[in-house]
Amino acid sequence: MPEFSISQVASQFGLRASAVRYYEKIGILPVPARKSGQRRYDSAVLRRLAVIQRARQVGFSLEEIRELFNEFHIGKPGSKRWQQLSQRKFRELESSMERIRSMQALLKRMGNCKCDAVDECGAALLRSLQKAPQAN
Repeated sequence: MPEFSISQVASQFGLRASAVRYYEKIGILPVPARKSGQRRYDSAVLRRLAVIQRARQVGFSLEEIRELFNEFHIGKPGSKRWQQLSQRKFRELESSMERIRSMQALLKRMGNCKCDAVDECGAALLRSLQKAPQAN
């Protein structure tokens, strides 16, 4: 089975070696075997990093990724954990999109403003912000 150094693993994913070490420290990567004091990784870590990288790209936090990998429950397969995390992230994204749409509407109103001074628009702006969905 091929073995990889930390720099080989890191460069394959566009990471710094310190990021790989950090992932080990927080428990989302297993601690690798060592040869002559150097970390040596097998191809399983590459697969795990591919999952980590994709999860990060779609907005999963490191804590959520750790939960995904480490929160094993008897009778609850990995696919079920993915589904639960995906549903939670989907709700978060829906909420974010709602806030973005609200901000877009506010910016359009502001773009059509005919006031001579910004503080003339303050009351309307305040009402718009109070109606906007709050961040979680």
